[in-house]
This record gives sequence, structure tokens and C-alpha cells, in this order.
Amino acid sequence: MKILLWSVGKDSDPYIKTGVDDFTRRITRYFPVEWNLIAPPKNAANLSQADLKKKEAESILGQLTKDDFLVALDEKAKQFSSEGLAQFIQTRANSGGKNLVFLIGGVYGLDESVLTRADHRWSLSALTLPHQLVRLVLTEQVYRACTILRNEKYHHP
Repeated sequence: MKILLWSVGKDSDPYIKTGVDDFTRRITRYFPVEWNLIAPPKNAANLSQADLKKKEAESILGQLTKDDFLVALDEKAKQFSSEGLAQFIQTRANSGGKNLVFLIGGVYGLDESVLTRADHRWSLSALTLPHQLVRLVLTEQVYRACTILRNEKYHHP
């Protein structure tokens, strides 16, 4: 199984990018992993929230394959504990699927068409987090889940 981390938006600020790159590199010890930054539409500032989400959705849905297992990060969804995320990843790996896609939406979230396509919805936190910080938290939590699966010292329950 390959873990794909997708995010709508521009590249991270340097202080975020350093952490994201570090945790992404660590995840490669357990699973193939890659980032896909989905550029916002060129005329984003001129679009309504609904139209912007629809344009982003077209790009996202156009890049997904039918076999991708899509996890949409959605503030209204249920949360996982770190151990719960580890079990979720293990279950997906055991299912024999090719790609596990974690998707961070744009500044206004995800269009309903993407949420409908999602195989699972997950809330990272009840807090409102800066968009780029979500990338770092997601990457760290996926890494933590991997260490839990291997009973390594990183995670201290």
C-alpha cells in the first residue's frame, strides 16, 4: 500500500516544510509515501466560496482513481486516537488496496461531491488549525501510527 498525502493550496512556509519533509521521510521506513499539492484555481480570489470548492473538487476528483481509498479530512467527522489511526492504517494495508489517500481541502473545506466520494471522513481536531499546520500534524500522526504498529519507542501512551 502507498500512502498519498494530498493538500489543496500552495507550498508550505519554510518552518512547516522542514517538519513535513522530516516526517514524510520517516514514513518511508514503513510505507511508500508522497505528497501532492493541488494548486488552487488561478482566479480563486474572484470566485464565491461555493464556486471555489467546486473548482477544487473537479481537480481532486480528476486525479483520484477508482481504486484509491480516500480519507477526507473534515472538521465535522469523528476523530481517531493515535492508536485508532494506527489500527485504521493497518486495516487498510491488510485489505490489499493500492493507495490510501489523505486529503486536506482548501481554505473553505471540501465540496460535497468530494465528501460523497470519500471512503472515510476524519477530523484531526475540534480546534481550528492553520491550513499549513494541518499538513504537519497529519504527517506526524501518520508517522506516529506507523511506529505504534511496530511497537517502537516514539509513541508513549
